[in-house]
Amino acid sequence: MTELLSERITIDTNICHGKPTIRGLRYPVENILEWLGSGMSVDEILADYEDLEREDIMAALEFASRLAKVKRIEILAA
Repeated sequence: MTELLSERITIDTNICHGKPTIRGLRYPVENILEWLGSGMSVDEILADYEDLEREDIMAALEFASRLAKVKRIEILAA
């Protein structure tokens, strides 16, 4: 899966302010996750955004999974 991430998730300071994106396209990983979280299916996303591929969405999910694997979360005081 690491190979999938390195091929699919890119970070470039000149694209989307350095946010992780799909293959250097202007699709931030966070947008993919928001679409899935809002109830869109993978097939619906692929139909709406024809330059995305199923593997791109799987890579976004794997990327998020790895980010969620933290040892602890500090609560920030306001």
